Amino acid sequence: MQRDEILDKAKDLINGDRARDYGDALSMHQRVADGWNVIVWRAIETHGKLTPAHVALMMDWLKTSRILVTLEHTDSWIDKAAYSALGGEMATNGKD
Repeated sequence: MQRDEILDKAKDLINGDRARDYGDALSMHQRVADGWNVIVWRAIETHGKLTPAHVALMMDWLKTSRILVTLEHTDSWIDKAAYSALGGEMATNGKD
């Protein structure tokens, strides 16, 4: 795939399916930023840094933010469960 094709595909997604599925991009990114700020602040406070488990929480919040717009979107629920499982494993097995 050539760069122009990649950019055209991205343009189609953000102006088409993604816009329809998740609504206004600015509102969605603000919702994600609000949640990520909470996670980052707490990570710094408790661990002095972001850990892989914190990143899993952040990705879980991304999926949660999307689900708030499209409650019936099964893939987001599956992704959310996967990030929770990965984060739980990392946090409890000392891999963060």
